[in-house]
This record gives sequence, structure tokens and C-alpha cells, in this order.
Amino acid sequence: MSFHAPITIATAIQNIEKNQYLLPAIQREFEWGHEKIEWLFDSIMQNYPISSFLFWRVEGDTRKKYKFYQFLREYRQRYKTHNNEFPTNVHNDFTAILDGQQRLTSLYIGLRGSYAYRRPKVKEENTERTYPTRHLYLNIEKPLASQEDGRIYEFKFLIEDELRSDATKWFKVSEIYAISGFAQFSRYLREHNIISDFSQNTLSTLHEVIHTKPLINFFLETEQNIDKALNIFIRINSGGVKLDFSDLIMSIAVANWKHKDARKEIYDLVDSVRDKGFSISKDFILKTFLYLHSKDIKFKVTNFSVDNAIAFENEWEKIRDTILSMFDLVKSFGFFDSTLTSKNALIPIIYYLYHKNIYQDFSKRVEYSADREIIKKWLHVVLIKRVFSGTSDSILSQIRNAFTSDISTEAIEFSTLKFPIDSININIKNIGITDEFIEDILLTQIDNAYAFSILALLYPNLDYKNNDFHKDHLHPASKYNELEQDLQQKYGWNTYNSLKNLQMLDANENMSKNKKDLAPWVKKETDENRKDRISFLASHLIPDVSLELSNFDEFITKRSEILKEKLKTLLA
Repeated sequence: MSFHAPITIATAIQNIEKNQYLLPAIQREFEWGHEKIEWLFDSIMQNYPISSFLFWRVEGDTRKKYKFYQFLREYRQRYKTHNNEFPTNVHNDFTAILDGQQRLTSLYIGLRGSYAYRRPKVKEENTERTYPTRHLYLNIEKPLASQEDGRIYEFKFLIEDELRSDATKWFKVSEIYAISGFAQFSRYLREHNIISDFSQNTLSTLHEVIHTKPLINFFLETEQNIDKALNIFIRINSGGVKLDFSDLIMSIAVANWKHKDARKEIYDLVDSVRDKGFSISKDFILKTFLYLHSKDIKFKVTNFSVDNAIAFENEWEKIRDTILSMFDLVKSFGFFDSTLTSKNALIPIIYYLYHKNIYQDFSKRVEYSADREIIKKWLHVVLIKRVFSGTSDSILSQIRNAFTSDISTEAIEFSTLKFPIDSININIKNIGITDEFIEDILLTQIDNAYAFSILALLYPNLDYKNNDFHKDHLHPASKYNELEQDLQQKYGWNTYNSLKNLQMLDANENMSKNKKDLAPWVKKETDENRKDRISFLASHLIPDVSLELSNFDEFITKRSEILKEKLKTLLA
């Protein structure tokens, strides 16, 4: 490996466009935010160093032994983040980027591409309305003033509508790339009537740093040894925050899969889960694999040997399908991404479905209905008790011991088991439930992420599969200000808006209540609909006291007692 003569940014961009620069599959995806790109361009303009790069020259048969990807040119948050694979088996020799992908992609997007990020307060969808395409512009009218971060030049990703009122203020950065020579640059200034000193000096600096100054300093590795390239990549990325262990682990998996594109498969699974309404990362997938097939589940490079990577590829389709089945299951439980407060809590369930080989249509098949109810209750309980909020690896290992002591790639006999809640509780030294813990739970607010699990545990018989449920204030939220002042002072909104004054209703009941006062609603349901009052109150966990708002003191006290006793039993 040797240091080579530096090149200009324009030359680097040309190499990207000619596919002379490609990304090895071990590289993570592009992840810089638009602000970081804007700051990079300001740094270049101010002659700040942008660090050196590490390239690997790929020649001959090496081109056929590895997967490589093109640079991302048009980036759209969430929806256009994956690099396209480039077929190199019939390609000329080229250069792979081992260190510097984020910086080079940022330069490429700024000079040749676009960056779409989400508009605030609009509906989530893959459209121009939500994620408008933006191009990088430079303010050539005046410098930034008194910026704490030291920026002088205002670079900004803008949409067309943001340019109309100040069209002369903004220069589209991509235009500088096409203006290569000095004579061409001078002609551009004249034709566009750019005459102010600041404008001319700013554009002259931009032209110089892109076309004239050799700012891309790089080392070049030429040895045609994939293992050495991988080792270099790991060593240069193992410090600081450049690359986390999951990136390193995936780099090894990607390097050692023989018949499938690991990078594409893993990110396709991330996208498929997102289409079901949930967000996961590659970390979750890699952690799940380690949990299924490795005695040590910690994110360590040594835990992802070549043999493990081969096992990962061999078992991939079953792992993928089990994970997808898991998210079908939690969706049928009524969870949304925002209420599924720990994804790690799903990993033991995946282990159970995977090794028992019952993952196919587990959320639908009648013969699994009893098992589903057991799993649903367990999941709600561990989420409410925050079992996975601390040292998750330790908890996961303890839970796995409840299934079997034999952690291997061989099939594990589960034929006589249901999901083993009792054994799990023994292994994790089941967390005791104190009165203080219950009281904290009861003060959970209606929009808190944990409110769903608590209410679903208290009201288990609703149609969660079809999302036919609604959180409801027993005494309507709109009536809080009608409480007597002494009661408002005694309990406050945090009590009125908490589990103590909440219930879960199905859609029909919620329509019938429709923010009605509690007392007339109960009367209507039990008189007109001839329902037994005692059984109605019991099923809704409502105390048999006066339900008028004026009796809120007694109501909230009695309701708290009912909920405390119920939760002590459910969470035991």
C-alpha cells in the first residue's frame, strides 16, 4: 500500500460516473444527513482538510470474486437508499473505495445528484409532496454571519419553490462541474451578470476547489487479496464511530456468502418489514441470527466466523421467513411500530417459531391459536415490565436457556412444548411486582407507548387483529375543566389522563360512547341494551359507585384498586 499523488474532486467525480470507482459489498450504505453534506462543502471552501482516502485497485480475476456497487446519485430518505450492484465480471479493472465512501457520495450528490428529505407535518408516503427532490445551492449574495460552528458559506439543499423569490441569490452547485476551464468560467460570470465582489470570489473559490486544487489524497492498495482488503477495511473502521460492530459483522457475511447477495437480501428484508408497518435495522437481523445459531450472541467480529457466515447463508430463507412471520404476528396482536417498545423482545419468539418449525402462517392457523394467546400475553408482560431495557444480551441468553441447553445448528425438539413462560420466568429470575411499580404503571398517559400493552393486557378480548380497538377516557377529556378545583388540585391532569381513567373499547362501543359522560353512557348501555350492570362494570373494570363527575374522588380511588389487583395477577 502506498500514497499516491492527489487528484481533484472533479476527477474523482468523473471516475465515479465512469464506474471506475465502485463500492465493495463490505461498505455500509450512505447515511449522512443533508446538513453534514452542506458542512462538507463549506469545509472544502474554507480549505479545511477532509482527511485522506483509502482505495483498492481491483484487477483481473479479482473482479469476478466479489460484489461491487455503484455510488448513490439520487438519494431519497427511507425509499431510495440502496446502491445498485454493478456487474464487474465483464468490466475493466477499477478502484474500490475502502475508506471515504460517505465523503465521496456526498460530493457526488452535491455536484451531480439530489437529496430528498421529509417535509415536516405531512403524511408519510413515498411522494414528492412528502419527500421533495432537492438540489444543492450556494448563497452567492452574502456570507453567513456569526455562526457558532464556524461556517462562512451557506450551502443548502433547496426545492424549486424555495428559489423563486431569491433566484439571483442562489447558485446551483452542479453547474460548476460543467464549467471546467478558466475562460469558460469567466464567460459564465459575464453571461449571468455576476458582478459583485463576493459573488465572483465565492464562485471562483468553488471553481478552484472542484477543478484545480488536488484535494483528494489517497492511499492505494494493489495486492489482489480479498482477505487482506477485508482486514484493512476492518482495521481502519474499528475505531471511533466510523463503523459499528454490526457493520463489521455484515461485512464478513457479505464477503463470505457464495450464492446470494447478503447485502441485498438483508436490506430487502428491512424494507419488507417496513412495508408491514415496522422498522428494524440490520443489527436486529444479525442479532437474531446469532441468537439462533451461535452460543455467544454478543456483537463481536470473532462471533461471525467464516463457518457462521456460511451457516447464515444456508439458513437465510428460513430466518427471513420467520422474521416476516413474527411481524405478521405482532401486527395481529394490534401493535404498531410506536407501541412495540422493544424489538429485542421478539427474538425469543422468533427462536421458538424457527426451531419448532411452525413459523409458516403462525399468525393465522387455527392449531396455533392457544400458543398465540400465550405468546401475546408474555410479550405484553415483558414490555410492561421493561425486561429488555437493561442488559439485553444477558436477558436474551437467560431466556434461551429456557428453551434448550443445546445451542447448535441442528434441529431442536419442541414437539411437546408450548411457549414456555414458566421456564422463562425461572431463568430470568422473574421481576417482582411492587406497589410502587404498579402505581407508576397506573399513571401511564394515554399517548405513552406503553399504554397499549397495559390496556391490551387488561382488555384481552377485543379484536386486535383487525385494529378494532380504541383507547377511551372513561370521564371524557373535555370534562376535566369541569372538575371541582379541589379535585383538580388533588389529582391533576396527569391522573385524569392516565390509565386510572382509561379503558379499551371496540369500535361499536366507542361510537356509542362518543365522548359521552360516563354515568349516562353506562346507564344507556345497561338499561336500553338490557345488559346486566354488574357484569358490564366488571368487564370494563369500572367500580360500582356513583359515576357522576362530582364523585370523581371515590371513582378514581376505587378504579385504582381494581386495576392494581388485576395487574398484580396479570404481571405475576
